[in-house]
Amino acid sequence: LGISEKLVVLNFGRKIADGDPDVVRNDPEVIEAYLGSS
Repeated sequence: LGISEKLVVLNFGRKIADGDPDVVRNDPEVIEAYLGSS
């Protein structure tokens, strides 16, 4: 993500991840919260 150097991801008001966009994008908890499970 070329726009931001750091991301903070919230799920129902609780921080579930923060840091480098490439790391956050691949975080299992972020994937589960925003894309669901298969």
